[in-house]
Amino acid sequence: MVMDGEREDGGRRRETPEEGNVPDELHVIQELVGVIESVAQFGDYRRTQKRECSGIVRRMKLLLPFFDEIRDLDKPIPESGIAWLCKLKKALISARKLLKSCNEGSKIYLALESEAVMIKFSAVYENFSQALDGFPSDELEISDELKEQIELMCVQLRRARKRTDTQDIELAMDMMVVFSKKNDRNADSAIIERLAKKLGLHTIEDLKIETIAVRNLVRGRGGQNAETTQQIIDILNKFKQIAGMELTNVLDDPVMPKMLEKCPSLMIPHEFLCPITLEIMTDPVIIASGQTYERESIQKWFDSNHRACPKTRLTLAHLSLAPNYALKNIILQWCEKNNFQLPKKPASQVQESPSVEHKEQISSLVEKLSSSMLEVQRKAVKKIRMLSKENPENRVLIAEIGGIPPVVQLLSYPDSKIQEHAVTALLNLSIDEGNKKLISREGAIPAIIEVLQKGNIEARENSAAALFSLSMLDEIKITVGSSDGIPPLVDLLQNGTIRGKKDAATALFNLSLNQANKARAISAGIVPPLRQLLKDRNIGMVDEALSIFLLLASHPDGRQEIGELSFIETLVEFIREGTPKNKECATSVLLELGSKNSTFILAALQFGVYEHLIEITRSGTNRAQRKANAVLQLIRTSEQIP
Repeated sequence: MVMDGEREDGGRRRETPEEGNVPDELHVIQELVGVIESVAQFGDYRRTQKRECSGIVRRMKLLLPFFDEIRDLDKPIPESGIAWLCKLKKALISARKLLKSCNEGSKIYLALESEAVMIKFSAVYENFSQALDGFPSDELEISDELKEQIELMCVQLRRARKRTDTQDIELAMDMMVVFSKKNDRNADSAIIERLAKKLGLHTIEDLKIETIAVRNLVRGRGGQNAETTQQIIDILNKFKQIAGMELTNVLDDPVMPKMLEKCPSLMIPHEFLCPITLEIMTDPVIIASGQTYERESIQKWFDSNHRACPKTRLTLAHLSLAPNYALKNIILQWCEKNNFQLPKKPASQVQESPSVEHKEQISSLVEKLSSSMLEVQRKAVKKIRMLSKENPENRVLIAEIGGIPPVVQLLSYPDSKIQEHAVTALLNLSIDEGNKKLISREGAIPAIIEVLQKGNIEARENSAAALFSLSMLDEIKITVGSSDGIPPLVDLLQNGTIRGKKDAATALFNLSLNQANKARAISAGIVPPLRQLLKDRNIGMVDEALSIFLLLASHPDGRQEIGELSFIETLVEFIREGTPKNKECATSVLLELGSKNSTFILAALQFGVYEHLIEITRSGTNRAQRKANAVLQLIRTSEQIP
């Protein structure tokens, strides 16, 4: 028994009953190390928060040598030191909770609520910084090197909120467009496909895990935030449609990946599971990379126009499948030994996909596209339009059978309905990455632009959406611009329906990622309709317009065209009284303009921007705060304020 005042373990003091309110320093340090070690096991983080997470983890790990040195101190730690360690532990636990949500949480939720999550990171930085600021350096006899390291970390944490913003502008725009659209037409599929890839939700395995994360999120919310919850579920289902997955109710128990199932009585060996579906294999086959998959799953992968191994991501030399009899026998033996019943596939799944009848149907439709009878062509292209909307397999199959060239030819027909069906079919077909180049090679871009100029309303809108989808490839951005595709898009932006304006804005944003196209858009007169969108707030396209202005402001012609006093005044109005997102976008545009020419900053100051920027640094979104701080720094640099 250790009495009060006695020492053990080299003189370290132990907690006694009389000192029950004072934690033992070794216990606190052990807990701190445990928190950091548990964080190190999280692995990768969601794309939208990866940089923030990596920064916090790196700083947490830097504390480990400090804790080692405290363990080796000859003197007991004073109560003020233990209190500081407890405060630091609280900050680290708060950080771990946020890191865990960014490691396991729904990728869609974290992208949708990125601003709210960034506010949580700010709070973590603040707690971390405050804890380190209270470091009792005079009372703890540690090395000067570690003291300097703690001081440096404090400085880094204070600077963390002022770092240069590297937000993915395409991701931000895609999120804005996808979640703002109310219609369920296939024009959005190209954006959804790109968004799925950016969020890492384009494989069946990813989507199964995301389904579980979304289900946990829904249950955890308990009916609150119903609108955003439904948005998350809707986009998850759209991702599943693109991947060819069956849609299910998120609240129902989905087919959980076996590695995630809690099975106390039986654990299926990992090597028995198909890397795509994470389900036990009944017909394992080997592909050119040497990896083994369930035959049906890998065949579906190949049928979706993929030419790389899903696991290694390496391009395959061939697409042949070789039965893995050895593994199949091992699986059967294991099942017999453990009394495990292999799942039986329905008869419909045993058949080849796609069926011979389905191939013949599409082949017949493709032939009818070249018929001499107008009504036959009209019905055939309408059916192609519908089939190409249904699933990825149809898009690949239509292209393989040779359906793209005759569809492109129909774009030049004088019949308005044929034009509409043809351009919409190409929009649907272009969702497949491989089809984009095929469509472009057939000379479709000039024909689509002509429909955009002369077609009926729906044909014009879907032409704009098709140009957006195709221009995801950089070379097609150039082709659209050099083929005079930007002026009719600007015309649709100015004179189209609300849906047409949104399609045009999305396409123009994507095309303006190319520097030469920025000049073309400015010459085509894009600035007046964008300004009108800022005035007509009831249309709900302020953020889209400001996002395009941000791109144009990076071009000399753009700055000259938009840098009028009236525009600066409009920016200041949004900075003063807009929505949080409006303020963020408007501040970003002002920063882009002001960083190139200080006269824009002076004009904004004349319209009273200073106090509103100060307010944003206190209560704006995280990104808006960073932009506002950057503008304020420009103001100080240009000596416009004392």
